[in-house]
Amino acid sequence: MNNKIKCVYVATLSLLALSLGSYAQTTVQSPYSKFGLGNLRGSVLPQQRGMGGIATGVYRSSGINNINMQNPASYAGIYLTTLDIGMSGSRTELKTSNLSENSFNASLSHVAMAFPVTQKSALSVGILPYSELGYDFKNTVSIGSGTSAKTVDYLYNGEGGLSKAYIGYGIQFGDHFRVGANAEYLFGNLIQSRSTEVSDLGALNSRDQVKNSIYGFNYTYGAQYDFRLGNKTTLVVGYSGSSSAKLNSERSQYTTIYTKDSQGNALSALDTLDFIENGKTNMKLPLMHSVGFTLQKENKWLIGADYRMGKWSKMSIDNVNQNLQDAYGVSVGGQFTPDITAINGYFKRVDYRLGLTYDKTYVQMNNEDIKQMGVTVGLGLPLSSYARSSFYKMNVSAEIGRRGKTSNGLIQESYVNFHLGFMLNDKWFQRFRFD
Repeated sequence: MNNKIKCVYVATLSLLALSLGSYAQTTVQSPYSKFGLGNLRGSVLPQQRGMGGIATGVYRSSGINNINMQNPASYAGIYLTTLDIGMSGSRTELKTSNLSENSFNASLSHVAMAFPVTQKSALSVGILPYSELGYDFKNTVSIGSGTSAKTVDYLYNGEGGLSKAYIGYGIQFGDHFRVGANAEYLFGNLIQSRSTEVSDLGALNSRDQVKNSIYGFNYTYGAQYDFRLGNKTTLVVGYSGSSSAKLNSERSQYTTIYTKDSQGNALSALDTLDFIENGKTNMKLPLMHSVGFTLQKENKWLIGADYRMGKWSKMSIDNVNQNLQDAYGVSVGGQFTPDITAINGYFKRVDYRLGLTYDKTYVQMNNEDIKQMGVTVGLGLPLSSYARSSFYKMNVSAEIGRRGKTSNGLIQESYVNFHLGFMLNDKWFQRFRFD
């Protein structure tokens, strides 16, 4: 690939993605992100999200190399240098029994790269979100009665999230068996506050803010095995898991007293009642497991399913259990490519994807488990290349789903998530010899 074209391609995508990411500092508006580490993103790219998020048993889903960090064993199938950069957006509607609110957020979603080391092994590096925290809601109550009644607002706010930088390696043994592992560095800030405000002008109000700065290493691993069924048809079964790692956390907590002006704006703090700066704590992540399979005909079609579970009831911060629930989920999906070798008829070379997903999250409110479900669609759109050794593809997907419900004092969260990724396959880092 021409070096100038390569540099322009990478620089353009990087600047576009970074500018979009910096535009939206709050990447989610979800009251359910208040619990645990926030809303978990999952280690899947747009091409897997379009199939319901199936990834554990996905090896090669089309004629182009894909990065599948959910199961690092799949890296062994990467034979060209692969670059994948993407972004995501979400439109969310929050609804109670009598109120509703809409919001939109967008951000950089991932930057990932992989390249072959030997004919049967490859290395991958990248960075992507691990969790998202973002909410802002108010609960108003009346205290007292008659002329002495006062209105008190309880305001809850949170922002931040964790990111994940990883390096992984996958290798194949023989013709059918692959293993792989990722070393992941998690880092980020979770900032949450609760304010108590009295309606009277000049009344003393209080705000309690907690900031957790989290960092540390986690490890994920995976394995895959192929069963060749003949006629270019293959059954792939896979497993992936995550260790029960301990992360470091520096906790800062502030409790302040303040008043508000006549327009309702908070004034500077009058006093600080409690102050803890960078208190050292630790956070223990749970064991997580995923099993899955795919049945596919080479470069034609693929169907599969994943089952995942996480022991989030074991999660603790500073050895204090966080009262979360064990989570589990199921995804099913597939992909169909009419004719990957078609010269005429662009849409015959397009990958068409469809999937379903269901999760019981680790959140429980009012003695009810919070569940979410959705349908996904996606396209893999081939792009023009400038050399025979180069391949480009744009992957787009959408998730239409719902979390929670409006009954029993809960909040129903309806969302449409959009994902866009640009992928490049090329022969880099090769030494050419001329006779």
